[in-house]
This record gives sequence, structure tokens and C-alpha cells, in this order.
Amino acid sequence: MLHRQSLAAVAAGILLAAGIGATIPAGASTDRSRATTPPSTSLVVNARWGGHPSFDRLVVDVRGAMPPVTVTPVGALHYDGSGERVPLKGKYFLEIRFSPAAAHDDSGRSVYQGPRLLKISLPMLKGVALTGDFEGVVTIGAAFDTKPTYKTFTLHSPERFVLDINHPVGCRA
Repeated sequence: MLHRQSLAAVAAGILLAAGIGATIPAGASTDRSRATTPPSTSLVVNARWGGHPSFDRLVVDVRGAMPPVTVTPVGALHYDGSGERVPLKGKYFLEIRFSPAAAHDDSGRSVYQGPRLLKISLPMLKGVALTGDFEGVVTIGAAFDTKPTYKTFTLHSPERFVLDINHPVGCRA
């Protein structure tokens, strides 16, 4: 009889251990000291501009790591979601796309402090607009009267995306 009770206790222990083991995914670590938090979303928080003797500059401030950025010449600027045309005058436009990124916090409140739609009177840069903050993509549009020649780069501490647009030396607004 004692042998049967011991055998039943061992079997129960094996089943209990197997049941607990089944709840931990294969390859998962139970060591909490090595757990990492998921990276937070990069936040686009501002856009600003300035005129220089041979170029105009547009700077976009980012909180967090700089996400991938693309700059694309487009025929017109459109608001993401609605598809409505952005009312900036110009003949040439650039769409600056940050992805993955957001211009709002986890509660849905805007963190973007830059212009939503603004006419600018620099030699090349004629307007800037926040055109989208939708599904992990933030887009900013820039308007020009003449075809822009530009270069882009990033600066760090704090994170900034820079778009320099060339214009003739001595050009005045």
C-alpha cells in the first residue's frame, strides 16, 4: 500500500511539473533581470526654419531615436487620411516622411508644437505643413516656387532631421 501512495505522489509531481512547464513558451527566459522594455515610438515634436546666405533650412525635431526618413518630390501635398489638398501655394513640393513615428503621445494628445500650415517668405522655402500623423507615419510637406535642390542629414543630442535647400548666393527674401 505504501508503494502505491509513493507512486501516486511521484506521478502527481510529474504531472504538476509538466503542467507548469507547458505554460512557459519554449525559449522564453524566466530571468526578469534580462527583460527589456519595448522601444518607445519616436515623436516628431517641432518643425522650424531659417534663411542663410546660400540656403534655406528646415529642421524637424524628434524626441527619441531618429526613425527612417524619406524625402520625396510630389506634384501636390495632400492630408493623410482625408486626401484633401493642402492649401500651400507653390509649383514644387517635398513630402518628408518619418516612419515609424508619431506626433501624439500614448493618450492621443498632440506633442507636435510646430506649424500646422504656414506660409513662409524665404528665398526658396514658401510654406510648411504637418500633413499627417496616422498609423505610425508622420508627414510634413514643404512648398517651393522653383524646383528645389536640397541635401538632408541628421544631427544628434537632441535628434534633428535637417533639409537644406540651395539658393543663389546673395538672394534676398
